[in-house]
Amino acid sequence: MARKKKGRPVHGWLVLDKPLNMTSTSAVARTKRLLSAQKAGHAGTLDPLATGILPLAFGEATKTVSYAMDGEKAYQFTVRWGGETETDDTEGEITQQSDKRPTREAIEACLENFRGTIEQVPPRFSAIKLDGNRAYDLARDGEKVELDAREVEIKQLELREIVDDSTAVFSATCGKGTYVRALARDFGRELGCFGHVIALRRTKVGPFDESTAWSMEQLEREAEGLETGAEASQLLLPVQATLADLPHFSLTTTDASRLARGQGVLLRGRDAPIVEGAAYATCEGRLVAIVEMARGELRPTRVFNLV
Repeated sequence: MARKKKGRPVHGWLVLDKPLNMTSTSAVARTKRLLSAQKAGHAGTLDPLATGILPLAFGEATKTVSYAMDGEKAYQFTVRWGGETETDDTEGEITQQSDKRPTREAIEACLENFRGTIEQVPPRFSAIKLDGNRAYDLARDGEKVELDAREVEIKQLELREIVDDSTAVFSATCGKGTYVRALARDFGRELGCFGHVIALRRTKVGPFDESTAWSMEQLEREAEGLETGAEASQLLLPVQATLADLPHFSLTTTDASRLARGQGVLLRGRDAPIVEGAAYATCEGRLVAIVEMARGELRPTRVFNLV
């Protein structure tokens, strides 16, 4: 006999404005308790010292997390010149120092080298795995951590404000796998003054931004008195919120039933797909499956159990 799941079925996306000094894991656990949800996860870790957009997936939305994580991300961050730290933020000890301070002109010229596709070495204190262990766990244990450089894409990078000689504010829009802390570290090295992040806010992840974000306090108020999973789900964005960039097919109940059973659906005539690749299918507004299109046929790769 299958063990009954704790909580209630809640499905959809919640865009949390994560507060300072809270881990992403703690944010998921706390929100999951507030909604009494059976299943939850997040799309892209935010450091405890960072604030901002942390998309949380509930129930069937967890099947679409990869589509959110693959989307571009936007940040605003503040860099303090004069010292590099072991963590590239305020949490770590100073490892290198300099009395030099960059001019606006030097900073602007430096940024040109960081736009577009660049090679970036992730911070030693990061969630990247080495032989099955998180890099930050190895670094905290005093082990030597050497991470390989990898290609990342910086789509937008601007100097927003010079607060004082030692402090500057930037904004960046970047692709998957980019570390803002590493950007600050590398700015400082190139400018010869060293630097680290003292404030970091994420303002966008894929389709999610501040316009639909909940603070933890707002969520706590709204979650009071919720009695059913359906009521809790009404607070969320739909499961397919991350799929907007994919082609969409609206199917009959017969074809939707075939996909739900793991069977392919052959589309003919004007409904036949003229492109190949990933898409999603709905029936009467209900998400049925993520599919792979090939030679006029839709093959389910992810089936959703939504009622």
